[in-house]
Amino acid sequence: MAPYIWIKNDKFVGECTVAKAFHRPGPAHADFEAEDVLGTITRKSIEFIQTHKDQPMFLYVPFTSPHTPIVPSKAWQGKSGLGTYGDFVMETDWAVGEIVKAIDEAGLADNTLIIFTADNGCSPAARGGMEKLAFKGAEKEAIQPGMHYPSGIHRGYKSDLFEGGHRVPFIARWKGKVTAGKTYSETICQVDLYATCADLLGEKPADSEAPDSVSILPALLGKTTGPLREAIVHHSIDGSFAIRKGNWKLLLAADSGGWSPPSKEAAAKQNLPAFQLYDLSADPGETNNLQAKHPEIVAELKALLTNYIKNGRSTPGAQQQNDGPERWRQLHWMD
Repeated sequence: MAPYIWIKNDKFVGECTVAKAFHRPGPAHADFEAEDVLGTITRKSIEFIQTHKDQPMFLYVPFTSPHTPIVPSKAWQGKSGLGTYGDFVMETDWAVGEIVKAIDEAGLADNTLIIFTADNGCSPAARGGMEKLAFKGAEKEAIQPGMHYPSGIHRGYKSDLFEGGHRVPFIARWKGKVTAGKTYSETICQVDLYATCADLLGEKPADSEAPDSVSILPALLGKTTGPLREAIVHHSIDGSFAIRKGNWKLLLAADSGGWSPPSKEAAAKQNLPAFQLYDLSADPGETNNLQAKHPEIVAELKALLTNYIKNGRSTPGAQQQNDGPERWRQLHWMD
């Protein structure tokens, strides 16, 4: 996003003297090209590791990929067989591998926790060789064999309340600490990284800090067999809410809350129920709305989410201030 220019130590490297688009028009440095960003960030990350290997370090690498603009470098164009988005994902995987390799070559593998994750599910922009991201259900592979489905068996994508919008990779490596090849089946959220980092450092956040964060360090170290958090709150691009507790997920909306079907207009036209309740253990594709069959679960989850909102937090502690009623236009369901 504009301005298209490198920033180092909080200052522009040069000046914006031209305008460029890259999906969103804006001021740019004359030499700045979007397809160079991933490689440059990777190279700078490796340089940071090499120059800080003899001291404690924290490296946060927020790739712009594979977000739009979808701009794989020339070396990666056509590599995936799944269009430019597939190429861009492959180049991103390569970039992560180069950073991990730099950590190993610096002799830091046994003393470095590496976490790889993403901020949301796949975007509708992932086209060209991929399917159109319309939900096909359990039979989708038979309907369009050979196509790639970024959300897998899950419904929806970025912007939605559905699982396809919120399930993302979360991969951790810490040699001698995190057991290789092990999967933790309970739900976690990226907000949990705050409390986890504090836990790693032996610190305790103030009661007002990160009021929705739970340390997942016990899960990383293989020292827990049960859930670490009570529930997860979901939020969509139009401001709609959902809440998941265990395998139950309640959507406080009749529609997707985002860009995939059904839209609000379609949901109203079809007279769909105001809430959606899914058992993700039996129905990971969120196709069977059980809200009429289990009103007690609807009431329980609705009350839990209401309590979180009124308390301004989803963890034990003192009540925190929320943004206020002017931001609560999607809370018409709240008692």
